[in-house]
Amino acid sequence: MTQSGAQAKASVWNGGQSPFKVSYGKMMMWFFLLTDALTFSGLLASMGSSRFLHDIWPDPNHVFHSVPFFSSWDAPLVFVSFMTFVLIVSSVTMVLAVHAGHCNDRKGVIKWMLWTIIGGVIFLACQAWEWTHLYHAGAWWGSHPSLEATPVSQFGHYFNTHKPLVTETLANNPEMALSATHDFFNYFFTITGFHGLHVTSGVVLNIIILLNVVNNTYEHRGHYEMVEKVGLYWHFVDLVWVFVFTFFYLL
Repeated sequence: MTQSGAQAKASVWNGGQSPFKVSYGKMMMWFFLLTDALTFSGLLASMGSSRFLHDIWPDPNHVFHSVPFFSSWDAPLVFVSFMTFVLIVSSVTMVLAVHAGHCNDRKGVIKWMLWTIIGGVIFLACQAWEWTHLYHAGAWWGSHPSLEATPVSQFGHYFNTHKPLVTETLANNPEMALSATHDFFNYFFTITGFHGLHVTSGVVLNIIILLNVVNNTYEHRGHYEMVEKVGLYWHFVDLVWVFVFTFFYLL
């Protein structure tokens, strides 16, 4: 290796500049998101295998059909579609906040991060309502522990009874339907709860970053990289919800 080549290599690896042109903080965020993605993948894969082992499975159109303040409505997936829309919009506002940071537009960062926080809070409020509604309908972790204590009429409405296999199973093998319902809600509350915890932590992080922006912390540093790093986390949370939405509400 020539002397100039050795000097160039030394300047890259001895702290002068990142070999990948990525800051240490952003690289660690990517590592964290990778491990977190593996966790969600494991949970969703476990749920998928459980569903594959059951001959019947609760129909999302029958489970998620309620809308707040309109108890008489039968609107399958309308409410959760609204939740998804809000979270996707919040991802757009986060993009705008990061862009404003790149332009050193402090007021723009404040405005768009505030809207991002509002979107996250709305999503969490919607999820809290959905959980509460399902709880009052008799669904929870470990719900329906025994057939004797749980008549078929209490969980049969979660299935599409227009399918012959479902009707036959409910009539002749209610234990199978009970097991499917039990597994469905255990996975549902575990995975959506884990995701809700991520959204909550993302809202808290966004509030902290917003307060720092208001106090000119990043203005004094000369860059808004922290906004970009928390933006990576927020986009990850939104992307995970797309998979959760697909697995639980569409399939």
